[in-house]
Amino acid sequence: MRELVILGTASQVPTRTRNHNGYFLRWEREGILFDPGEGTQRQMLLAGVPASRITRICLTHVHGDHCFGLPGVLSRMVLDGVAHPVHLHYPASGETVVRALVGLATPGLDLHLHPHGAAGAIAPEIEVEPLRHRIEAYGYRVTEPDGRSFIPERLTAAGITGPDVGRLQREGSLRGVRLEDVSEHRAGRRFAFVMDTAVCDGASALADGADLLVSESTFSDDDADLAERYRHLTAGQAGAMAATGGAGTLVLTHFSSRYDDVGVLAAQARATAGPVDVVAAADLDHVPFPRRRGR
Repeated sequence: MRELVILGTASQVPTRTRNHNGYFLRWEREGILFDPGEGTQRQMLLAGVPASRITRICLTHVHGDHCFGLPGVLSRMVLDGVAHPVHLHYPASGETVVRALVGLATPGLDLHLHPHGAAGAIAPEIEVEPLRHRIEAYGYRVTEPDGRSFIPERLTAAGITGPDVGRLQREGSLRGVRLEDVSEHRAGRRFAFVMDTAVCDGASALADGADLLVSESTFSDDDADLAERYRHLTAGQAGAMAATGGAGTLVLTHFSSRYDDVGVLAAQARATAGPVDVVAAADLDHVPFPRRRGR
């Protein structure tokens, strides 16, 4: 199962309807929590996300609205008796802050710290790219390995049925029939998480080919000067990034408290996103992963 659960959509200042950041990705056997800001533990309860489901926590950077909920989440995992290893990924320059936050949590969790300081793979199926913010920040991409999809009519014509289908998949050929004769390439699906950044090559690289792209949309296009000053994206810039990268669905979030109506931001993003589906996230939304598409 693949699904994104929105735990919070506020930027630096929460509002009556927007909690600080928090995003939970169900990715098969992995449960990845991104940027847990204040109140994430309670938002998980409201959204139906059990702490025991978390296997990894990924921080883009160590500004408080992206990490101050970490001690509470870790403590809840201890309280719930989580026994499996939990991996925490974060920028290396945030080591002091991360260790302080971890030190506030209740001890007893099998927690593994993984700082990173450059672009590249950080775990199976997960890689990072540097972003352009006021402090060191990285975005994340989760990629399913490529595979092959069987074509039923070709299997039937080749006389491959039942357990022989699995054998053909494992061995690559069977009774003169090759795997590529009865199947087609299946591109792995991609999830990208771009937070707190101005326009940059790293953000574009993450968005490239993403089936589901989560992007900050802190400011309106009318406030582009503020966005550049504080190293954030406008809604139009987020939409353009998604369009250039050929993303499938763009989820906007991290809204400034100055905007009561984020529909305006969604409209600006749609104006530059072309054929990309644009969703303005709301707290506690469950966003299903888009259907597989061809590349």
